[in-house]
Amino acid sequence: MGRILIHDAVIVPVVEESYIERGYLIIDGSRILEVGEGEYALGKDGFDKVIDAKGKLAMPGLVNTHGHAAMALLRGYADDLPLQAWLEEKCWPIEDKMVPEDVYWGSQLAILEMLKGGTTTFTDMYYFMDGVAEAVRDSGIRAVLSRGMVGFSPQKAKETKEGGIEFVTKWHKQADGRITAMFGPHAPYTCPNDFLREVVEVSKEHDLPLQIHLSETAFEVNQCKEQNNGLSPIQLMEELGIFSRPTIAAHCVHVSDEDIAIMKKYDVRVAHNPDSNLKLGSGIAPAVKMLEAGLTLGLGTDGAASNNNLDMFEEMRMAAMLHKGRDQDAIAVTAYKALEMATKDGAKALFLEDKLGTLQPGALADVILLDTNQPHFYPRHNWIAHLAYSAGARDVTDVIVNGQLVVEDRKVLTMDEEKIYAEVDRVCARLFA
Repeated sequence: MGRILIHDAVIVPVVEESYIERGYLIIDGSRILEVGEGEYALGKDGFDKVIDAKGKLAMPGLVNTHGHAAMALLRGYADDLPLQAWLEEKCWPIEDKMVPEDVYWGSQLAILEMLKGGTTTFTDMYYFMDGVAEAVRDSGIRAVLSRGMVGFSPQKAKETKEGGIEFVTKWHKQADGRITAMFGPHAPYTCPNDFLREVVEVSKEHDLPLQIHLSETAFEVNQCKEQNNGLSPIQLMEELGIFSRPTIAAHCVHVSDEDIAIMKKYDVRVAHNPDSNLKLGSGIAPAVKMLEAGLTLGLGTDGAASNNNLDMFEEMRMAAMLHKGRDQDAIAVTAYKALEMATKDGAKALFLEDKLGTLQPGALADVILLDTNQPHFYPRHNWIAHLAYSAGARDVTDVIVNGQLVVEDRKVLTMDEEKIYAEVDRVCARLFA
């Protein structure tokens, strides 16, 4: 796109708890060049695109730290079930039927929803991951991707380990640098201990972080303790060396004070998924305890099969509200902390804190605009509170990723929306026949 000027906007940079009532933002290539206050004097500045943002709010793109994009194909199919039944009786049998093309179109559907809702970076762990990476490449979104690795059998362990290595080798830093790869051992209950030790070595060899599901349900924790001499999943990961590698752990719903101390010791980052955890009846993660311990928490939607949407504004609101009620403390998670968790803390949770999550000179140009000429943004008392408590995905009008305009006036410029719907209908007709 070259040089872009966004002017006459409310700007929430998420650098500190403040905002600019009227300002401008200049993008040069893939980076933010300048953020300024007041009116920008339009002249012969050689901008390739000028966006008049009067009545709009500019903020960093949202960062979704946990999900399974192609599971959008299972949205509404397996509701009102506990996690193990949901996975084993409903999701896995359908996933066994999937082919690479299905994962591509399921990912396209999820990315379409995310871009229209202001998510500019998402995290994914699945299989047939070339399809996910191709969808990222084609759509213009940013993503942190892992080939899901499991060890149900020696053959499956070998296959997913080799597949994980092949994937990171092929896709890390591709798509103009928008794709970052990690290794993705699924969970302790799908990965035997010896296999997890192998994953640690592979992570070291390729110098890439890990993402893993940990302590999502009480059943998982109890099973782990029974099979590992009383060790919780967090304690087991420490013993196996997982935390010797940079790690983002998804969920962490059932963690003890001792677990949290271990996570702090190794700077384990956390993907907090309040909506998904509630819907599956998994519980409520002790997010406030983790924050007080100094852990980094980002927010995630999980897949659309367990949410059932990918609205990060809803996740932000839930994170702020849920812990106030749980702890009977109205300041347990403030509006600004929820906003940080959805932006710069999410970037930090993905080990991208030097690049993403704020609007400041030098940051990557992932910027979204919201239409604030709507009843739920009035009166104008506090823009940060409005973002955490009032805003929603449908308020997003424009999205820039890596300096490229990908959504303009609510239309996704890089994707064929009607074709995606038609292909999803075709795929689902076969999968659910």
